[in-house]
Amino acid sequence: MTTTTSRNARGPAEPTAAALAALRPLPSGGATVDGGLWGHRLRVNREASVPEGLGHLREYGNVRNLEIAAGLAEGEATGPVFADSDVHKWLEAAAWEYGRAPDEGLLADILEVTRAVAGAQAPDGYLDSVPQLRGVPRYSDLPWSHEHYCAGHLVQAAVAQSRATGRHELLDVAVRLADHLVETFGDGEGQLREVDGHPVVESALVELYRETGTRAYLDLARWFVEARGTGIIEGHGKQPTYFSDRVRVREATTVEGHAVRAVYLGAGATDVAVETGDHELLAALERQYAAMVDGKQYLTGGLGSRWDGESFGDPHELPNDRAYAETCAAIGGVHWAWRLLLATGDARYADQIERLLLNGFLAGLSLGGTEYFYVNPLRLRTGAHAEEERNPAAGRRPWFGCACCPPNIMRTLSSLEGYLATVTDDALQVHQYAPGTIVADLPAGTLRVRVETEYPHDGRVTLHVEEASGGAGLALRVPGWADGATLDGAPVAAGAYATVGRPLAAGDAVVLELPVVPRLTAADPRVDDARGCVAIERGPLVYALEQADQDAGAVVDDVRIDVARPLGEEERPELLGGVVVVTATGTVQGRPATAAGDGPYRPASETGPAAGGTVTLRAVPYHLWANRGAQAMRVWLPVA
Repeated sequence: MTTTTSRNARGPAEPTAAALAALRPLPSGGATVDGGLWGHRLRVNREASVPEGLGHLREYGNVRNLEIAAGLAEGEATGPVFADSDVHKWLEAAAWEYGRAPDEGLLADILEVTRAVAGAQAPDGYLDSVPQLRGVPRYSDLPWSHEHYCAGHLVQAAVAQSRATGRHELLDVAVRLADHLVETFGDGEGQLREVDGHPVVESALVELYRETGTRAYLDLARWFVEARGTGIIEGHGKQPTYFSDRVRVREATTVEGHAVRAVYLGAGATDVAVETGDHELLAALERQYAAMVDGKQYLTGGLGSRWDGESFGDPHELPNDRAYAETCAAIGGVHWAWRLLLATGDARYADQIERLLLNGFLAGLSLGGTEYFYVNPLRLRTGAHAEEERNPAAGRRPWFGCACCPPNIMRTLSSLEGYLATVTDDALQVHQYAPGTIVADLPAGTLRVRVETEYPHDGRVTLHVEEASGGAGLALRVPGWADGATLDGAPVAAGAYATVGRPLAAGDAVVLELPVVPRLTAADPRVDDARGCVAIERGPLVYALEQADQDAGAVVDDVRIDVARPLGEEERPELLGGVVVVTATGTVQGRPATAAGDGPYRPASETGPAAGGTVTLRAVPYHLWANRGAQAMRVWLPVA
């Protein structure tokens, strides 16, 4: 089969023409990044993360499970029951990478893994190698078996492969699997009335409907969304809260339970709402997302405050050093925000994507692209002990026994260019800023712009118009934090889109100035771990103190910040690939002398003396912490 790609191929999560959509994604290749922070990360993903990821999937047995099920190898299944899902995520990442820049070596790897997946499929379409090899009865414990979760990631990989390479081998597998699900699940006679404990199949089925036009896939996705919260999982003797199954989706007012599952469900339900024209469901999902942001999201965008159940806690329950904030949850939060942005055109969702990507997501990956955090706390204490591989005290790891995060990071970076901009019939909207080129072919005309910027380190974004015809318009997102921003020298409102108010022509330059300067942020007083503290932000980046950057004797655990003194900036091109360090004035809080055995408590009237006068505190972007080894770190700083 001939491989074909073009700039008109569709990217991820593109609604159909009849969907509820205020904005529409650019076609694949419509936006490209070739420099700056994201240019570096995309290059490292392609050159290091994706190839090494396939090596790890072979080393840990994920690929071999499929080869055994396909009759290409012999042996027994290894790894968790959902081991296939990580292979599927890698296939999706590799497909988008091939779409970005075709490479025959990469295509050979894609096709080799695809052959193993296709060979493992049962004659009736069922496919999940670990249950197949272990002889586990199908769907016998769907709340925990992840069978639909694996199916969902396979379908997403197949759609990506079809759109990015023009090949349909994996899409044929996905269609047979989806047809099996349509036949097996639902309210019909002889069907199973079951839902998977880990959502993702909902979005996948909608994407397959968008790719093939088969309405049955959308109908099944809607059935899965509507069936959740009706007692199905509780009927298995399971606690429904963990599975986001306690309340019907359209009746829920917030997110709860396992954080990744909850945001994946939100993304899938949003897909269903926009494709079925369900305004009521869409409004409910907007309320849930707002409640998550208002009371259950960390400053970094991190989602999930409890190690127990990898779950959301109660509103404002946001501990710093025991934050779970799984990297996969940040990715799911981006997926959900993107779908809400397309549906509503509301800039707050683009702000969310920026916060999540630049902080909660990017912290999960090392600068070299080959080491990962599963968990992303906002504090690591001096001398912290890593009791297991997920604990950040162990530093970023090359891989995990449960390796959901690494290939999820890969597929997110491989498809990142698709989140930069959207179109309407008469205008281009730019949501995220990175050096590169954006091309929009609109009913109103063609607009091609070259983006020049050092964002997020610098706030100037210049868009050079290379082609303009038919009066196509241009709108630029002004982040909610950017009070004082200007467009071509005129003030523009933060938290909205600034529209260029003149006809554009080739050779024009549009200049957006965003006030990327350090600022102090305080938390709602109900966030106990941040009470009496401030955090440092600069533009869209959250900053953190790492021990390596502090004066001798200034232990990160003991420092206090003087909020009456101004913040400073230092450009450090030699540090962590080039950063702007934010400086502050602080003190070191002494520790009162106590007799052995007295414990850490003392009369409230006794306070520790300041030790050694003032010190200079130095903060670096949070997403870069631990690239010099795991060390003490904190985001929230007690006020002197």
